[in-house]
Amino acid sequence: MTAKPTHLEGGAELDAFVDDHDVALVECYTRGCSKCQAMEPVLGNVARATGIPIGLVNPGDDIELLERLEISSVPTLLLYEDGTEIARRAEGFIGGDGVVDFLEEHVPAAVDHA
Repeated sequence: MTAKPTHLEGGAELDAFVDDHDVALVECYTRGCSKCQAMEPVLGNVARATGIPIGLVNPGDDIELLERLEISSVPTLLLYEDGTEIARRAEGFIGGDGVVDFLEEHVPAAVDHA
C-alpha cells in the first residue's frame, strides 16, 4: 500500500497502475494548476485514510491520452475498478471528506477505515 500518491508518466504507466490494483483513483492534473496542486496533499491523506492507491497523471503533454480519457478540465478524478473506469469527478478542488464520500459511494467495500 502506498501512503502517498504515485506520479505516473503517460498512458503506459497509467494503464499499468490501474491494472496492478483492483481499485485505483487517478487524478488528472496539469502543471501550473493551483487547484490540482492543492489536491495532492488531500489525496495523500485520502490514500492513508482509505488504503486505496492513488495515481497522479498529467495528460496535458499527451494529446492521445487526453483524448482517450476525455479530459476537458482539471483536476479530474477517475475511479477505476478491475481496470475499468467506473466514475469520475471534474468539479475543481474537492476536500478530503468529499473524495472519501466519492469513494464510499462507488466502491464501499474497498474503503478501509483504518
